[in-house]
Amino acid sequence: MTKADFEQYSTGFAVEAISGGRQAVIRDCRGLPSVMVRIPKFYLDQVIDGAPHIPHPAFVVDGKERSEIWISKYLNVLRDGLAYSLPAQDPVIDVEFDDAMKACSDKGPGWHLMTNAEWAAIALWCRKAGKMPRGNNMDANDLTCPWEYGVKATEDPEEYRTLTGTGPDSWNHDGSPWGIADLNGNIWEWLDGLKLINGRIFVHENNNYGTGNIEGCTDGWIDTGLYFDNTEPGDDNQAFHRVAGHPIISDTRENITYTGGDEGKLHGVSCMPFEELEAKPGVEVPELFKYLALYPADPGDHGRDGLLVRNYGERVGLRGGRWQWGEEAGVFCLALGYQHRGPDSRIGFRVAYDSQA
Repeated sequence: MTKADFEQYSTGFAVEAISGGRQAVIRDCRGLPSVMVRIPKFYLDQVIDGAPHIPHPAFVVDGKERSEIWISKYLNVLRDGLAYSLPAQDPVIDVEFDDAMKACSDKGPGWHLMTNAEWAAIALWCRKAGKMPRGNNMDANDLTCPWEYGVKATEDPEEYRTLTGTGPDSWNHDGSPWGIADLNGNIWEWLDGLKLINGRIFVHENNNYGTGNIEGCTDGWIDTGLYFDNTEPGDDNQAFHRVAGHPIISDTRENITYTGGDEGKLHGVSCMPFEELEAKPGVEVPELFKYLALYPADPGDHGRDGLLVRNYGERVGLRGGRWQWGEEAGVFCLALGYQHRGPDSRIGFRVAYDSQA
């Protein structure tokens, strides 16, 4: 073993040992490191009262249970086209969804763009444990605790994203030094495993991250048969704006938020606090929606985190909010308003790893 090899292995060992196994440095096909956080398998009834005693869908891949999932501790950066989880970095932005997917899967077997099932598992765990993380949701500070701040990533006076992991421990998912950082605000995060096609809701089966997410293709996806509808008719205004009414779970799409056609552009959007989401009278919401944080697990507080929906065109999932979203940012914050194509300075991502692939 060379000195360089020893230093790489010893550094990884030190991270894992100090964290008690909750965190590790995991290397990809190039032998380059990412700091990853271990989430041990847990059961639905451990995070949702009255749910069955079966593993959360995040821990089932291709019909087989996983004992753990590994999630990037930090929002990712790109190095020669691949995604890495590293501290005190300016997180990558202006990356399209498909490119984010490729930057993760090209790292080797088991590596993939974080899925909605994985995010939902963490969000439900945080709420049940009373560990709802704070974060950069108001100009590099936390709205509710403005004395908490991260290190600004750019001198641009109009941009307030922060360097990865530079906030306090309260910005980590479990409130410890070993938790996942920046799930509340900073920048939006692309997620696989959830999409809308003209408002109709499609999800992965369990955590089958290998399903693929080609625009316009739903092969291998679960068609839930339900929609995100709006409570009031939209309009044909092509400006980026919030329309009247709010999202609702329905068995039909009656009120389209943009009435000019089913295109993917960023026109009318419907918004509300996630915890206030309801179903159209007579429509039964499947329990799966609660497991995937698409519907409140109960009528209680979910941090007033926001829900944003465009029910026209194809939309893929974003989570977490950004640095100007205030109380609307958080682990239950969900946006289904952006398409595969078109980079955005407000959007980044993080890689996940299946150690048993």
